[in-house]
Amino acid sequence: MDIEKLDERALCKLFDHTLLKPYATRKDFEKLCAQAREHGFMMVAINSGPVALCKKLLEGSDVHVGAAISFPLGAMSIASKCGETLNAINDGADEIDYVINIAKAKEHDYDYIKKEMEAITSLCKERGVLIKVIFENCYLEKEEIRQIALIARDVGPDFIKTSTGFGTSGATVEDVRLMKQTVGDRVKVKAAGGIRDWPTCKAMLEAGAERIGTSSSLQILEGFQNERRG
Repeated sequence: MDIEKLDERALCKLFDHTLLKPYATRKDFEKLCAQAREHGFMMVAINSGPVALCKKLLEGSDVHVGAAISFPLGAMSIASKCGETLNAINDGADEIDYVINIAKAKEHDYDYIKKEMEAITSLCKERGVLIKVIFENCYLEKEEIRQIALIARDVGPDFIKTSTGFGTSGATVEDVRLMKQTVGDRVKVKAAGGIRDWPTCKAMLEAGAERIGTSSSLQILEGFQNERRG
């Protein structure tokens, strides 16, 4: 990505504007969706419960509604994740971000990771819904990240994603670069977790990220605008 040619509108289309707090109320979602509509963000990233509400709030806009599945722990059965995914799609979700079974990854049960990824990816693609796979890299070794990325390269979800933002740490440039180098052009990379300013966002994009998950979209946008003004 040529960062120097990036304009404000194109930058906004890289943002998954995020509100995943368990105490978020209707008023919070109304504010989130109004901001996303005003600035033309790509997506609002929310838990699966308020999908129908946000879909209605964003009616008439091109902002996607994205549901976080098995969030933030990933410790649900494949059947449960598929059920939550299908329910979110039926409520109007345009995109799905699901958390892998982290324990299975730590056990190096990559057959399970692949089976899970195939099931949810297939479900989404059959319904024309974009699918992202959350690794939660803070709990994984570099070789574990690479192995799961290799599975994704074969299975073909739309994105692999660094983090939930609820773990012990978020996205790192090193991890984004490793993920992108592993999947190449076959899968995109989303960086999320701890991205709160334009310099950090810029570093993630330069490392290969093509989507940014953040609750600090407005602050990042302001930093970008200030840099361009000189």
